[in-house]
Amino acid sequence: MLPTLDQLEMAGKRVLVRADLNVPLTEDGVSDPARIKAAAPTIQEVIERGGKPVVMSHLGKPKGDRDPSLSLNRVRGVLSEALNGANVCFAKSIAAAGELARNLKPGEVILLENLRFDAGEKGNDAGFAHRLAGIGDVYVNDAFSAAHRAHASIVGMPKHLPSAAGRLMEREISSLEKHLGKPERPVMAILGGAKVSTKFGLLRVLVGRVDCVALAGGLANTLLAAEGKAVGRSIHDADAIDEAKAIRKAAEEAGCEILLPTDAVVAKEMKDDAPTEVVSIDAVSEDAMILDIGPESATRIAEHIADMRTLVWNGPLGAAEYPAFSRATEKVAKMIADRTRTGDLVSIVGGGDTNAAVERAGVLDDFTYVSLAGGAFLQWIEGRDLPGLVALGAARDGSRKMDQRKG
Repeated sequence: MLPTLDQLEMAGKRVLVRADLNVPLTEDGVSDPARIKAAAPTIQEVIERGGKPVVMSHLGKPKGDRDPSLSLNRVRGVLSEALNGANVCFAKSIAAAGELARNLKPGEVILLENLRFDAGEKGNDAGFAHRLAGIGDVYVNDAFSAAHRAHASIVGMPKHLPSAAGRLMEREISSLEKHLGKPERPVMAILGGAKVSTKFGLLRVLVGRVDCVALAGGLANTLLAAEGKAVGRSIHDADAIDEAKAIRKAAEEAGCEILLPTDAVVAKEMKDDAPTEVVSIDAVSEDAMILDIGPESATRIAEHIADMRTLVWNGPLGAAEYPAFSRATEKVAKMIADRTRTGDLVSIVGGGDTNAAVERAGVLDDFTYVSLAGGAFLQWIEGRDLPGLVALGAARDGSRKMDQRKG
């Protein structure tokens, strides 16, 4: 078990809270505040227990440069709203945060500038971690969605400060363990989205653990190409054909059924007003892109869902951000929601694009559990150690040893 807020003394102390405020932005501001709202309970608890919260996060991929469009100052107002109107003071630097923390009034919060504006964050630079730690007295990691990153604010802080997992981190882990630790069978996984290489490891593990895997997007296209089918200009990994064949063989040996699309919605361009056509998966032309699975394929997935007791989903079935290519995702999402509402299915969905697509279908709240994590969610399912959790565990073990020496 990881150390939690219950074991952390914070009254009168500066509490460094590593949250995940990496939210989508438009010119008008935050377009989806889900992660900010999810981070609020831990920050609020710090306030109520007399702590002085210093919130830190990354936003986007500025690559160590200061990009005004990725300043965390842009989310300050939404964070204040999520904290019931608390005054959120913005600190442009570590030094400024330290100065503000010394004079922070009860109920106020400090928001530190985007951590990735300093290359030391992604580089896990010891000096940067030491300077960050100097702002606070204790550290709370509430960013499960960033726990797969070995960055300074994730793995460096527990080396310097008494540390604990925040409430969101605690809830994510306990929910995943509850629903996926020993899932009720049959178990089905749905993997879609544009990414290919980062999901092959997960697919390799899943075919040995679940009863059925439905594939769409880049992964499906790669396996189709491995079968000799033409995928036109669709996203796929031409260098992973041998690996795709090996996974197919492993699935057969494990008794795991892999569902590949039998029809597809194709277009020459990825835009809403592009002319579309539903074709057999054997009839994709050289200049076409598979941008959604077809109605026959969606029905086939839905029929399999009807026999399942547990389902985990990552990655939309098409380019679901475009209404023209979201129909299959919406159909499957509603089928899952229907079975979940009746208590016949435990459904877990994770990943920003997937969550957004299911929310657009109007059924996100009907799923058993919605993880706000993407990469960390996948790595947890894959069974890989997450650096952020390992660091907190090491901090716990170190504290125990210290207590034993004191005794």
